[in-house]
Parts: sequence; C-alpha cells; structure tokens
Amino acid sequence: MSDNPVKQALERRELCVGSWLQIGHPAIVEILARAGYAWLVADCEHGEVEPGDLGNLFRAMSAHGAVPLVRVRENATIEIRRALDLGAHGVIVPLVESVADAQRAVAAAKYPPDGVRGFAFQRANLWGVDFDRYVAAANLEIAVVVMIESKAAVENIDAILAVEGVDGVLIGPYDMSGSYGIPGQTGAPDVLDACRQVAEACARAGKSAGQHIVKPTRENVRTAVDQGFTFLALGMDTVFLADGASATLGEL
Repeated sequence: MSDNPVKQALERRELCVGSWLQIGHPAIVEILARAGYAWLVADCEHGEVEPGDLGNLFRAMSAHGAVPLVRVRENATIEIRRALDLGAHGVIVPLVESVADAQRAVAAAKYPPDGVRGFAFQRANLWGVDFDRYVAAANLEIAVVVMIESKAAVENIDAILAVEGVDGVLIGPYDMSGSYGIPGQTGAPDVLDACRQVAEACARAGKSAGQHIVKPTRENVRTAVDQGFTFLALGMDTVFLADGASATLGEL
C-alpha cells in the first residue's frame, strides 16, 4: 500500500497511462498489464465486473505490476468501501457534479477522522496480518479521482477541485457528450471546449486532469497531452478485442 505510484503521479501532475477493463477476467488483466500499462481500472459501473470479481482481478494486476483501480458503480459509501477493502489502490467515482458529491466520495475512501470508511480485516490488509501498517498508510496512499461527465460538473469544476482529498478528475467523454445533447459526438466543439475548461481549472488548482480516450490515436492522445491531461486511460479490453478482430478479418 505504501508508495502508490498512481497517487504520486497525480500529485506531481506527471503523465501516467493506464487502460480500462469491462470484461472482468484475470486473463485480460494479465495481457494488458504485461503490455505495460501503469494502472488498470476495473469498471463496475458499465462493465461485466461484479464486486466479487475484484479480488481476483486485483491479484492479477499486482502480480504483473499494474496498480489496481476501480470505477465504482455509484458514489455510495458501501461501494467505495467494498472496492478498497478488496485491494483497490484508488477509486474513480462517477457522476460527481457538486462539492457535496466530491466530499461524499472522499469521505467514503478515508478512515476516521478524515472520513467514514470502516475498519475491518479484509484483503487489502492481508486479512488482518498487515492491519496496522495498512491503516497507517491508507489515507495518504489511496487515490480518489472524481469523474466529470456533465455540463453541471464543468460549471462547478473549480469548487469540486477545491475539495480536500480529491486527487484529480477524469472526464467521461460519452456521458459528457450526452449532457450537451450530442451523445457519442466526443469530438464536437462543445465537448472539446468542456474538456479545455476542465484542464485549465486543474492547472489553476494544481490537480491532475484525466481523460478516457476510448478510441486512442496518435492525434487525439497528443491533443490531450498538449491540453494538459496527464492521467490518461487509453482504450479498453472490449474495444481492443473488437477493433483487432475486425481489422484482421478486413485485411484477409
């Protein structure tokens, strides 16, 4: 739990590249981790990942050097507690639109007196073997990233970033496009302008700006980096599989 490299990269606003998991099988984790992604996100909100899957996914991540993260199903205390207890080194919390939303996410991820996370023997502390060491480090080392996915969140971005304990934000491009009335048009001017506003607010606040680039290309990744995004999720298992299968069949 000590020296979480994702947490450190967020604090330093350094480039840190990971990927996304919707299928939820340890074999997929092993392939992506061995490819060299620094972190992997198990997607409990939109993927076929259930809370009971997380322990084995995190075991595979840790075995191959990828920091285990999770996007929880919702901004709820029990969801965040459960993911951390199973060994996530950071949580990505969806649909944060206000200061109150951000405060609720942070509180769920922190042990008292900084939050409301419950104490227990669980996988993250090796079922109690490392209880004291884990508890002493967790509040400092767990990363809390909130998702900015709506017009309302963009309008409140400065206040959200001012919440103590928020380490960074991650833009959800498809929900963002939907909130502007243009679902799926992630390259539309309104969506790109929203991304720019978020990146500029993060620079002012000294917080990391993140973006999930579902269909990464050299051009859109370069644009994101040039705009100041450093916490980048590139592609995801389902997209890699679909695109690779289609490209191979097309070539043949």
